[in-house]
Amino acid sequence: MVANMVRRPYRYWLVAALIVSLLTYAWGQITQRRGDQVVSFDPATQTCGTDGSLRYCIYRDRRGTNGDILYHLHGRGLDERIWNDDTYLTAMVQSEWQRNAALPPTVVELSYGSTWLLTPKGEKADSGLLDDMMRRLPAIEAKVGRPQRRLLLGESMGGLNVLIAGPSYPTRFAKVAALCPGVYTVSPFATFSEIRASAKRTGADPKMIFGVWMLARKYAANNAEWQRVSPLTLIERAGPSYPALYLSNGLYDAYGNFEGTQRLADRARGRGVRTEWHPIYGGHCGTDAASLAAFLVSD
Repeated sequence: MVANMVRRPYRYWLVAALIVSLLTYAWGQITQRRGDQVVSFDPATQTCGTDGSLRYCIYRDRRGTNGDILYHLHGRGLDERIWNDDTYLTAMVQSEWQRNAALPPTVVELSYGSTWLLTPKGEKADSGLLDDMMRRLPAIEAKVGRPQRRLLLGESMGGLNVLIAGPSYPTRFAKVAALCPGVYTVSPFATFSEIRASAKRTGADPKMIFGVWMLARKYAANNAEWQRVSPLTLIERAGPSYPALYLSNGLYDAYGNFEGTQRLADRARGRGVRTEWHPIYGGHCGTDAASLAAFLVSD
């Protein structure tokens, strides 16, 4: 009798737990997202290849191109095939070009893998990708044709990469568009307290900051090497041949990039660089596709 009385409450709890689990599962099935908002556009033709460790895809609008080459450097976790993804911001740029009947540049998407940073050769084994990329561009252009102008576009990790490549070779590129780039007012080689204060001030997610810290230290051995590629340092060399800049960042960027990108825009203008600054009320890599598309095809 006593044993039965003990087992009954146990069975009641078991049934209750089962009912709760079923209800939770059912609610999850009902409320889960069923699809994605896609962009309506005519995808560009795509031809891909490799040159050493550099992978690339060449994209041409089916209506024709304007004679420029746009090198697109993707964000973390993506690859050289992202340009025609109808859920990504690159599709929105193509859609804007097509809606406004603008002939766009030939796009060359470059990739060294899911995560990489352009730095000159230094002490770190993984450094030197900046030198490698610039050495390989002529072979790609031999397939595409000599461009009227070379342009750079990148977002997030790619945004930092274009802000390294363009200013490092200012006579090679006419324009640089950096969206939500990894620009910080403190060095990844700063003290822990300085980095923590920066994260608190910008509202950055500590996990994101740790990831950036790890990436930077994989490609730069010390602060002196980091300063060779820091956009806030490179801008101090800006002169008449400096590429025109398009900078954009979300106020609530989880990587804490708004502060650094805004400072870069201010410094660029102070140096006389033609600069468009587009602060966005949003998160990481929120982008004004219309103004970006216009910048990339304007004179």
